[in-house]
Amino acid sequence: MINFLQMGGWKMDWVAGMQKAIDYIEEHITDKLDYEQIAAQTFISSYHFQRAFSIMCGFTLGEYIRKRRLTLAGNELLAGKKVVDVAIKYGYDSPDSFAKAFARFHGVAPSSVRRSKVQLKSFSRLSIKIILEGGCIMNYRIEQKPILSLVGYKARFKGDAGERFEQEKDFWVNTRKEQDIIAALRDTDENIWYDINVNFSDDGYDHYIAVTSDKEPPQGFYKIEIPAATYVVCETEKAKYPTLLHCDLRKKIVSEWLPSSGYQLANSPEIAVTHWYKKPNDSQRFIEIWLPIEKK
Repeated sequence: MINFLQMGGWKMDWVAGMQKAIDYIEEHITDKLDYEQIAAQTFISSYHFQRAFSIMCGFTLGEYIRKRRLTLAGNELLAGKKVVDVAIKYGYDSPDSFAKAFARFHGVAPSSVRRSKVQLKSFSRLSIKIILEGGCIMNYRIEQKPILSLVGYKARFKGDAGERFEQEKDFWVNTRKEQDIIAALRDTDENIWYDINVNFSDDGYDHYIAVTSDKEPPQGFYKIEIPAATYVVCETEKAKYPTLLHCDLRKKIVSEWLPSSGYQLANSPEIAVTHWYKKPNDSQRFIEIWLPIEKK
């Protein structure tokens, strides 16, 4: 369920459009879904819809469709439908490809559903719940950022949203050596880190950890250049571990600020800038969220 909170007034057509898109998916869940047609329900482009959907929901549009199909497929197998018929109905090219996807999601083979007592997973249909609350204040600024030169390293995160979150967390913990290497290349004394996600697809994305630097990176590291862009910049509250605050703030920007701002998400990397102070100032850590935007 997605909650839209009142913040100076969101636009009702945005909320209605999101619900219409979700309804369209459910009505055509057994068809070959076209992302352009889904986004057309909200009157924004496919690119902008997918970005907003992912930030607000915590999973991609493709993940939502796949998990809803596998949930419904499980219900049909429990009702006695044949595996091959269910596979075809929900868009799989072969029973084998369906069986692999089904087992990854439910943890059991589709052929075993009727033969034994198994527990299947359920991924519920999304609905939008509107909550009217007292106006809340969100501090933000719109900034024109010049070209940003970085040096960093990367990994490809795959799987569903929960798996990718764990991979991202482990990536930070298990790459201390790499962090020391790029920290030595940093062109500032401040302990500031840049997290960048790019090359999104339904199965994952590339995640970079980087620092500002004009130096040439050593082998196995990357020189990253972010084009000049306009960003809405928001800061989390200060905390020893501000990562969870970062996730909540991203959702608030897209669901509360963006619809009535006159802007839309731009086709440029989103950046999280972590100000990672050490003791005794570790309680003052915070994350800046840079969401690229453009005028509608």
